[in-house]
Amino acid sequence: MKELIRSAGILGTGRFVPERVLTNEDLEKMVDTSDEWITTRTGIKERRIAEPEQASSDLAILAARAALEDANIRADQLDLVIVATVTPDHAFPSTASILQNKLGATKAAAYDLAAGCSGFVYGLTAAATMIEARAMNHVLVVGVETLSKIVDWTDRSTCVLFGDGAGAAVLGPVPEGYGILSSVLGSDGSGAELLVLEAGGSRNPASLETVQGKRHTISMHGNEVFKFAVRIMDEASLNVLKKAGLSSEDIDLFIPHQANIRIIDAAARRLQLPEDRVFVNVDAYGNTSAASIAIALDEARKKGRIQSGDFVLLVGFGAGLTWGAAIVRWY
Repeated sequence: MKELIRSAGILGTGRFVPERVLTNEDLEKMVDTSDEWITTRTGIKERRIAEPEQASSDLAILAARAALEDANIRADQLDLVIVATVTPDHAFPSTASILQNKLGATKAAAYDLAAGCSGFVYGLTAAATMIEARAMNHVLVVGVETLSKIVDWTDRSTCVLFGDGAGAAVLGPVPEGYGILSSVLGSDGSGAELLVLEAGGSRNPASLETVQGKRHTISMHGNEVFKFAVRIMDEASLNVLKKAGLSSEDIDLFIPHQANIRIIDAAARRLQLPEDRVFVNVDAYGNTSAASIAIALDEARKKGRIQSGDFVLLVGFGAGLTWGAAIVRWY
């Protein structure tokens, strides 16, 4: 007789951010901007910046070790390592394989996942599906970015937004009724050009021309991405709630992608969630892309904002254009 699908949930979390802090006042000395301009439009006050010698795997391993310790799981008990990132150490091999080796996760498969800022939710969904199907028992999901390495520090419209960091979660079997209750993932590739790293791939291989044209840095159509984000945060949240048989009134904590305080506030208003049920740390870290929700989730837990039995709503959006949402009942 075929075994029933089992529940999969988060057993432990961890995070790491670089020591170096870049404040809005620091940026005032670099580009034509101001603390008031950045704060009113984004809510960001500072962000963390990796050292020149630090690659994404160097941040990821510290977050991963913290998550494994929190989950009381050894690295050699992992069946799979998923790294969500748009700033891998190399085009290949995968950063997940590098991380797997550094951790000593000798029994684990490994792969990278590129879904932009939605990457961590994509990774959680993939991990949970494998655990529910009994194909895997323990999966490590890491969201990590070193976006400072692909930012044009002369472009005030983008350089003020992004920061570096890593967040991690260990998933495994949990009792029925707990764990990831539902998730929704989506993509609209017609908006691919709205947020893009133009050069360095097979479409525009690296050349003197692409380097001189700064095509190896983030290019973003901010207004269009903003409008997309406000709409999709609401739609994805309502869809995943409906799928779980819940309403916004059931949500104990809302952890959105930390891209912009105006987007977060708009989503909270549409979901009719009071301020004390919305977690925000965009002021301290800026937009860390795939690491954003993972960092916020661990920080919320460590601050006592999540208790056993709580319903937590995670929602992200990003390059692709992609989006993802998940409802977790905390074990």
